[in-house]
Amino acid sequence: MTNITIFVFSMEKKFYYGIIVIVQSKENSIKRTDGLLFKFALIFTVFALISLLLSGIRTYVTQIKAYKAQCLENVRNIGDYLEKLIQDAGKDFVDYQNFYMAHYSEADIPYNFTEYHTAQENFQFVLNTTANGDYSKLADFDFNSLPEDAKMAHFIYIHEYWLLTFENARKSFNLPYTYYLVPDEENYTMMYMIDGERTHRGPNGEKAEEGEFLYLGDSYYDDPKIYTVQWNSWFSGVRQNDFQVWDNEWGHTYAYYTPLIIDGQKLGLIGTEIQVSDVNSGIIKNTLRQTGAIAGVLVVCIAFLLLFLNDKYINKIVKLETYMNKFTTDKDKNIVNEIEQNIKGKDEISSLSHQFTTLVLEIEEYMHNLIATYKELSDTKRHASMMNDLANKDPLTGIRNKNAYDNEVLRLESQISSGNTKFGLVMIDLNFLKQTNDTYGHEHGNTAIKKLCQLVCSVFNHSPVFRIGGDEFVVILENSAYVNVLPLIEVLNKRMEELKTAQDLKPWEKVSAAVGYALYDEKIDSGVSSVFERADTAMYNRKKAMKALRTD
Repeated sequence: MTNITIFVFSMEKKFYYGIIVIVQSKENSIKRTDGLLFKFALIFTVFALISLLLSGIRTYVTQIKAYKAQCLENVRNIGDYLEKLIQDAGKDFVDYQNFYMAHYSEADIPYNFTEYHTAQENFQFVLNTTANGDYSKLADFDFNSLPEDAKMAHFIYIHEYWLLTFENARKSFNLPYTYYLVPDEENYTMMYMIDGERTHRGPNGEKAEEGEFLYLGDSYYDDPKIYTVQWNSWFSGVRQNDFQVWDNEWGHTYAYYTPLIIDGQKLGLIGTEIQVSDVNSGIIKNTLRQTGAIAGVLVVCIAFLLLFLNDKYINKIVKLETYMNKFTTDKDKNIVNEIEQNIKGKDEISSLSHQFTTLVLEIEEYMHNLIATYKELSDTKRHASMMNDLANKDPLTGIRNKNAYDNEVLRLESQISSGNTKFGLVMIDLNFLKQTNDTYGHEHGNTAIKKLCQLVCSVFNHSPVFRIGGDEFVVILENSAYVNVLPLIEVLNKRMEELKTAQDLKPWEKVSAAVGYALYDEKIDSGVSSVFERADTAMYNRKKAMKALRTD
């Protein structure tokens, strides 16, 4: 209520007064939490919230499509940029990749290099040495014709160049990750040939937290059923108009893949990633701005609508309510004259007021009779409910009894007549009840019955359970319990086995029972009674088997 008053504080005087009506006290009979104006305000508020929610969802979905398309275009341009650089290198990059795949484990590339010129100078030195000091003879050298030491020097120089190129692209475009992958179609692995996330190589060639050289050839199994965008990009050789979502130790990102093709040969995938949080942040900000503007308009409209309703309709209802309160207090029939003089008009509320004056004249005469009749009906209904509970409820366990089971049998018989025959019965009989009564007393025997009842109800928690005898229970199987009867019985037997070894239970609490069941079979069953007999027979056979095992 205070919030509404503050909201309209700066409005004109009449409007402020109209909203103040909302927060007046109960003594003036104008505002209560069960009043119409409050309910209208609540309904309009709920309507506004639902409208804002739907509008926000729609705006969010629209923003996702637009913003995601923009991000897709940005990372595509970055992929195009890197692809163009590699394609310009042409055969040199192909030679570099082939050598990488064959010799990556032999290369000693410093982990902390920041420029590639040192490696380039070393390669030039090796070339001059190879050419007996005449480097000009190898100005257009063929990589495959170089000696192995020159190939390795060239590889180190080229790898440093491309790694720095990918890292600089990541920094320039503010991306979390850029890399180049070489897929293995047979094993569904991806080798990070140019890895924007540098990794140390340990002394034995393994990945490590620290190390002097770079770890190369890092490979991962990427399930094609999960990473569909990534593998579709590779197999099709065409960029997909979608992101691959990654959520791993390196963060939560959207990845976009550009297939690298040189001279018709498909070589690998250029990966560029953006942070999911960056995408969501932009979308949420735009959504909140638009939703906030709509919320402001709705609040103003609802406030004016509440004022209009209050002035034109609610006040008449409040007057009628006041007269009614006065009548119930004073029991004065003259209140009819006041109603007719002060509530005038041609709307439904005025018509209701005139009709109400007629009823007021009759209320006094019939009030006592109505109250008496209502009390009598309430007492009768309560008594009937109590009797019904007593007739169908087992007093010891609190579950339904034999009478309730008989009523369910009638229902099942009706189902059978209608063709619905998917039901069954589980018979459960407590073992050693007489022995428990004789040894520990009937009170503990009752405890054993209740313990078994709780266990059965917890296992068959979606089925009705009935106590039809002193130590006998029946469960009606329908729906999921009908389908899963064997697993449920196994759970029940397992829990009873666990009770045997429970150290914190008394002997009479370590209950066991024989369990048997039968499912309705239209070929052999004439009705519910025959299903009951088969379930009872199965239970009895189980009890004999349990006694035999106990004797052994």
